[in-house]
Amino acid sequence: MSFASTSLRTTVVARTSAMTNALFVVGGVIFLGALAQIAIPVPGSPIPVTGQTLGVLLIGTSYGAGLGFTTFAVYLLAGILGAPIFAGQSFGFEKIVGATGGYLIGMLFATYVLGKMAQNQLDRKFITALPSMLIGSLITFSCGIIWLHQVTQQSWSWTFNAGLTPFIVGEILKIAIAGTSLPILWRFINRKNA
Repeated sequence: MSFASTSLRTTVVARTSAMTNALFVVGGVIFLGALAQIAIPVPGSPIPVTGQTLGVLLIGTSYGAGLGFTTFAVYLLAGILGAPIFAGQSFGFEKIVGATGGYLIGMLFATYVLGKMAQNQLDRKFITALPSMLIGSLITFSCGIIWLHQVTQQSWSWTFNAGLTPFIVGEILKIAIAGTSLPILWRFINRKNA
């Protein structure tokens, strides 16, 4: 299992093996599962507010494209196979084909894109990290909204009110957390290595 990249993970842990990559994947799945349990139901919406999207921003960016994508894919597979790691300790294939499926698939794509941007060092400065996090969130919510509209067959107005509007403030906060913490971490690492 080789995931060569110039990400935070490869900078902090320069030498990796199949075992260390597997440990990163397992740790990432546990982290995503824990953040998914921070779930607040949204009245009138089948989609809860969760900490999962913050996990996607952090894992995709710090792990890099290959390992980030693999970690989220394993998370999805574990949830499909019965591990209670989706929001509200839920699990099963119906989560992928149901109302939340588009968000989960969007997060999978977002981890890859965020990892690619991080490998191009866009996570190292505030001026590039914040837009990168915004792009990751846009990928997640674009897939989620389109999927939600198709699954529910509701109007676009209902879809935006149920699948986007209640999440905007929380996403701004998550983008701010991820988009500021990573550049701060990089500054610390660069000073330590200087």
